Amino acid sequence: MAIPTSSIEQVIPKQGAMAQPAAARRRRWRFLSNRKASIGLALVTGYGLLAVIGPWIAPYDPDARSGELLQPPSAQHWFGTTHLGQDVFSQVLVGTRGVMVVGLLAGVVATILSVLVGVTAGYLGGLSDDGLSALSNVFLVIPALPLIIIVTSTITDAGDLVVALVIGFTSWAWGARVLRAQTLSLRRRDYVEAARATGESTWRIIVFEILPNLTAIIASGFVGTVIFAVMSEITLAFIGISSVSSWNWGTILFWAQSQQALAQGAWWWFVPAGLAIALLGTALALINFGIDEFVSPRLRSGGRARIRTADGRTVRMRVGFTPVLAPPADVPQPRRRPENE
Repeated sequence: MAIPTSSIEQVIPKQGAMAQPAAARRRRWRFLSNRKASIGLALVTGYGLLAVIGPWIAPYDPDARSGELLQPPSAQHWFGTTHLGQDVFSQVLVGTRGVMVVGLLAGVVATILSVLVGVTAGYLGGLSDDGLSALSNVFLVIPALPLIIIVTSTITDAGDLVVALVIGFTSWAWGARVLRAQTLSLRRRDYVEAARATGESTWRIIVFEILPNLTAIIASGFVGTVIFAVMSEITLAFIGISSVSSWNWGTILFWAQSQQALAQGAWWWFVPAGLAIALLGTALALINFGIDEFVSPRLRSGGRARIRTADGRTVRMRVGFTPVLAPPADVPQPRRRPENE
């Protein structure tokens, strides 16, 4: 498809060549303007708010028993009651704190370790790289979930903090390997060599020259670790490994399964906790998708860029579609050689 170059006009809102300074400033918040990222951040922020104020706004004590056994959702009990008359809505609210604490703490610990090991190994090289890479390989083959089961079975009073630390200390190796590979490709770039030639210290080059280019990878690794930590915490509670006296969504599913809620038709006992897990996983996945689109111009502009031709037609630019720009009509065309010459 040929498009005259003299009449190409960008019609992407707020991204044209004649964009106003205010629009240029707004592009700094492009990540938050991404629909996927904004929805994901809003949902995660809501979960974080519930984790903080959930025990205060819960209408009932999640451990309190009553005579209303296995009651379906009603005005008094929004998510129904259990076989002991406990309010399921209060259990979901109180259980949000444990899930969020484990996920965020494990994500922070694993991210810090992966950055320290991966970036240091990739930038320094030599014996440091060999030693840190060997350490990463060792932790890469350690099965996290069986180790958590062993630790929580050994420590009788192991709480959310212990589980989060174990997950964090066993989940950093893969992110470190990815960051090492990216750092190896960045340490010989021109701007890094220029900073090194001007006498900048190693830590300053790493912090101000290399880490900003690894922000998307670090954020993506953090989100992935949070998802893994949340699912591990829920799995441990569901199979009865962790303490069932402290409420989280896995504990709710554990009691629902042990009391055969599905066989009794008490769908309200396990559906709210399952939906809460699915919604949190969806929110974290949307944030991850938003990060991918933010760092990749091809994904960010795919299907949204349009150009206008001289005859007034508008062509939508799609991923994988490369237009062939034709010269203006007044430019003389070179003479093509006949095929028989």
